Amino acid sequence: MNETILLVVLIAVAFDMSNGWNDSANAIATVVSTRILSPLQAVLMAASMNILGAFFSTAVAKTIGHGIVSPGAVTEVVVAAALLSGFLWNSAMTWIGMPVSASHALIGSLMGAAAAYGGMGILEYQGLTKIFLALIFSPIFGILIGYGMMKAILKFFGTLPKGTVNRHFGRLQLLSSAFMAFSHGSNDAQKVMGIITLSLVSGGFLETLTVPFWVILVCAVAMGLGTALGGWRVIKTIGVHMLKLEPVHGFAAETSASMIILGASHFGLPVSTTHVISTAIMGVGATQRLTAVRWGVAGKIVLAWIFTLPMTILMSWIICKGFLLLFS
Repeated sequence: MNETILLVVLIAVAFDMSNGWNDSANAIATVVSTRILSPLQAVLMAASMNILGAFFSTAVAKTIGHGIVSPGAVTEVVVAAALLSGFLWNSAMTWIGMPVSASHALIGSLMGAAAAYGGMGILEYQGLTKIFLALIFSPIFGILIGYGMMKAILKFFGTLPKGTVNRHFGRLQLLSSAFMAFSHGSNDAQKVMGIITLSLVSGGFLETLTVPFWVILVCAVAMGLGTALGGWRVIKTIGVHMLKLEPVHGFAAETSASMIILGASHFGLPVSTTHVISTAIMGVGATQRLTAVRWGVAGKIVLAWIFTLPMTILMSWIICKGFLLLFS
């Protein structure tokens, strides 16, 4: 393994950790805010389930590996620039407490870096269309399924005392938060697996986009470690500032989001776990009354989502141009 590939793997590990750091809120924001688990218990559970989820399949990794740009059209320098751009964006947003889509950051960064290297013509527009459709429709499903799940729970359990409902759903939320952490690992860890494998193919170290076991292991552990760091400012944004959550709400949101994410992972579709869990929480909150959701906070989150793609395209384009000058 030459020095450039080693650099790609190291930056990929850093990106994966930043992904877990920002996205730890996706798995544990609700279970911490409802006080079902302590923060330490929650991050340890989420980190363990993230690692297990990463071994679920490699379908998403293969989509990322050949759905954005042809492996033969890029170099390891392009991949390194894309990963560095995504890492910087994820870290900055986590620092200010803003949940963002690591999927958008990674895809935008790879698009920008690839365009800087070979122009817009080397992008795989058919694959990108499939990816963007999944990214667009998954938040819509998050709102609808979250709303429907909460409505169903209220229909069957709404007549019981509030304390009784939350006590029972508090126990169930232990399962739903673990399910959410597992689904997060099953989708997000695979994206970096795909990027590393893309780099190995473009560098001539692999002939096909078959993800090596060591790549799965490295990405799984990196994601788990990043989640264990706990992005506490992001957790407060999702689990406290956007909606006052009770255990029953946490269960409904996590279960809804997990079903969507695992379904997407099965079909090899990369989705944003941040978008899905956030919109599921919005859907759950809307069953109480529309004003239950703090839409000002939700609006800031949506703005961060909107800016992620263009900002990472620009950042990675600049970084890649710099790398090309440096290494030419």
